Amino acid sequence: MAMKPVVVALSRSGEVTAHKVAAVLGASVHGREGRVDRADAFFANALDHVRDLFAAGVPVVGVCASGILIRAVAPLLMDKLTEPPVVSVSDDGAVVVPLLGGHRGANRLASKIADALGAVAAVTTAGDVALGVALDEPPVGWTLVNPVDAKGAMASLLSGTGATVVGEAPWLADLPKGDGLRISIGTERHGDLGEDHLQFAPQVLTLGVGCARDCDPDELMALVLGVLDEAKVAPEAIHSVNTITLKADEPAIIALAKALGVPLRLFEADALEAETPRLANPSDVVFAEVGTHGVSEAAALAQGGADAKFLVTKKKTANATCAIAISPAPLVALKGRSRGRLSVVGIGPGQAAWRTPEVSRLVAEAEELVGYGLYIDLLGPLAIGKERSDFPLGGEEARCRYALEQAGKGKNVALVCSGDAGIYAMGALVFELLDRSEADLGVSDAARRIEVVCSPGVSALQGAAARAGAPLGHDFCTISLSDLLTPRDDILRRLKAAAEGDFVIAFYNPVSKTRRTLLAEARDILLQHRPADTPVMLASSLGRPEEYVRYRRLDELEVDEVDMLTVVLIGSSNSRLAQLGEGPRMFTPRGYARKIDGDLSGA
Repeated sequence: MAMKPVVVALSRSGEVTAHKVAAVLGASVHGREGRVDRADAFFANALDHVRDLFAAGVPVVGVCASGILIRAVAPLLMDKLTEPPVVSVSDDGAVVVPLLGGHRGANRLASKIADALGAVAAVTTAGDVALGVALDEPPVGWTLVNPVDAKGAMASLLSGTGATVVGEAPWLADLPKGDGLRISIGTERHGDLGEDHLQFAPQVLTLGVGCARDCDPDELMALVLGVLDEAKVAPEAIHSVNTITLKADEPAIIALAKALGVPLRLFEADALEAETPRLANPSDVVFAEVGTHGVSEAAALAQGGADAKFLVTKKKTANATCAIAISPAPLVALKGRSRGRLSVVGIGPGQAAWRTPEVSRLVAEAEELVGYGLYIDLLGPLAIGKERSDFPLGGEEARCRYALEQAGKGKNVALVCSGDAGIYAMGALVFELLDRSEADLGVSDAARRIEVVCSPGVSALQGAAARAGAPLGHDFCTISLSDLLTPRDDILRRLKAAAEGDFVIAFYNPVSKTRRTLLAEARDILLQHRPADTPVMLASSLGRPEEYVRYRRLDELEVDEVDMLTVVLIGSSNSRLAQLGEGPRMFTPRGYARKIDGDLSGA
């Protein structure tokens, strides 16, 4: 889904302008703490905040000096084809400058803002300035069939050769006339495209598909490509792939939409059945099986709308069907619903700097955030303006079940966890619920058809290790001391095995208000297998303002010093504390000294 811009205000002198811009764009205002009186969200550091938004793929409109935005995003600049727009607006609203992503929406944003404010849009992109159009950024509803040739074609136009437009495209009407470049408009496939011949395809075709369960993706793809070839149309004219909701998780259909680079849209059986009077090949057999007299034909028409007509009626193979409808004008909206996605994300220990760009992007794209309230709060401005469903500690299964069912309705949901979502967090429970049958307290069939994305986060273990130095430099393990879900005897058995194996050990959930003895038992078990002066690191509230790190000897580890927000790292018999200028740093040698001494020669 396209993300809404965020308007960033850094001072009171630009605050009024920021709110005017936000009103024009339907965006939220993020303001600098102590310098802006009114905003939807506040931040402490402008460079960090803009950088975080940019990394998440959020378009940024900064009411501030251009240099601030440039310095903020400069370390992240990599690919102009994927980076979000960045636009600066002067405090008085007189000048609007698209800084990045001119052909990914920044120029359009700048022009829209300038028109509303009566300002000057300082667009510097050559095509926009000289020709009033960017060939590599057609309007919504149109696709450039050969985008790799756009740069050369634009250079040709700027040199004064002119263009001949064949077909109807009002947005190209003001191009200079000439025979240096040919531009074809239409759905017909051309074989002679290049820098001297561009084609823009209006997205007027809606593709409807159906298939047997677990149909070979190659079979469906071959059917569709064969139909397109027979109809002599360019795949770029396809607006969407459409089918019945029962096929939301069908691998062949998912792969087809991905290969064509278009959205997959789903329709309930009753919506498809409403198209029955228009079907060319209604089927009672299909109706008996899925509740509609047609899938591929009905889905194509349902997306195309009342004015759509068949370009290709149902074609089929042994396991797949497809049909194509054509609309009289380019389609700029999507009907039906999406498949639904659940992003299971770990936000790290808490601070934004330790949150991965991918996690930030998935959170920014999500419509709804689900999780323990504190974790959602730690997202700060990224959570502003989003629907959120807070769950208490201890409500883990209810939390995961709710997130899955919301995604089953077609929503884009992010399940927010601290640390890494796959390490003592919600990731495993999500898949456990998906693996259960509905009768065995699993989730609905609709929830089982969603897309599940897991994105890694910085775990508490990694955060603690980084603060310590390099305690995980050799073999290590993690053990949860919570006996709520794991039998106590199993925990003790694992403790003894880890102690005998001389692993560095990270303890998760070391204590709770009612569970105070297991950590002491763990200490005593470990003292039977490693020295009393083995270094222990206690790291509390990692990555947050109240972070507290300290070191102890193993024989001096006290339970009362530890709480549920503390990660306990126990060194192996080889772990050491190095005394450095900034204080002690914990590390575990891997054996390089022996290698240098020749003990490992020939290894």
